[in-house]
Amino acid sequence: MRGPVLLTGGSGFLGSHIADRLSAAGVEVRALVRRTSDTRHLSSLPGIKLVQGSLDDPTSLTEATRGVRGIIHAAGLIKAMRSQDFARVNTRGTANLLAAARAACPNLDRFVHVSSLAAMGPSKDGRPRPEGSPPAPVTAYGRSKLTAEERVRAASGDIATVVVRPPVVHGPRDRETLAFFLAVKLGVLPLTGSPGSVLSMVYAPDCADVCVRALEADVASGSAFDVEDGVPETLETIIGHIEAAMGTRVRLRVPIPASALKLAAGVTELFGWATNRPVMLTRDKVHELRAPHWVNDGTAARAALGWTPRVTFAEGASLSVAWYREAGWL
Repeated sequence: MRGPVLLTGGSGFLGSHIADRLSAAGVEVRALVRRTSDTRHLSSLPGIKLVQGSLDDPTSLTEATRGVRGIIHAAGLIKAMRSQDFARVNTRGTANLLAAARAACPNLDRFVHVSSLAAMGPSKDGRPRPEGSPPAPVTAYGRSKLTAEERVRAASGDIATVVVRPPVVHGPRDRETLAFFLAVKLGVLPLTGSPGSVLSMVYAPDCADVCVRALEADVASGSAFDVEDGVPETLETIIGHIEAAMGTRVRLRVPIPASALKLAAGVTELFGWATNRPVMLTRDKVHELRAPHWVNDGTAARAALGWTPRVTFAEGASLSVAWYREAGWL
């Protein structure tokens, strides 16, 4: 990539791995960060310049994007106090960034938008949704990512865009899947869905590789690529891989009925309101947890981007355990 690349979300989980990939390739990177962002990892990487700004602040976006040749937009909320916060950041924030790109990046080569399988919705039979099926997100998060995709698609006539759509992303530095590892360590695992639920997975560095490849790939503007590692897992096999990686067994599995899960989500929401902090388990999130299967197909990404996923969840679980233990998280 000639010239600088703007990366949003670089202080987050997947964004930090995208920053790793760009830095290792010798790309000049501007990382958009907020005043409250944890920038310790970004600051340790060569070639990364931190620029303060926010998706809510169009002026800061115009300054951050000025003259860049590529944009990887990985920023977004995955948990929020209110459903409208998802729309504000994930949808309107994306629209603000696109507007800034139009205004300040006359030589922009590519705008890569990181979306989510949540924008498309779950499948009913453990296989990817049929091609051409209308999107059916089941959460406010998923709906915000879908409308963000629509904004990106609408801009693809005058900005060269690509959408990358990952499923569950896992790997070192991930705080969300860490909960599974901690439960296995404790030996008591609440089951919020069926052990036979099928899930697509992708290792964070592999997903980051897709995002970077999309910057320069010879693909049509407006293209969207699902990514996954080629080895769908069930909740049962995921638990087994974590047990193997940790060298321990879950002594007690506790199925959580839908009614009890909704009650727990309501209590968690109240805790969030009391502490003024967004929480992951909400009544809206229950729709996602109770969905039968979350599966996608990365065949097109492999062909168009010359991409090959290198790490399955079985391998990634061991890598994550090693990192979590070294970092003192586990």
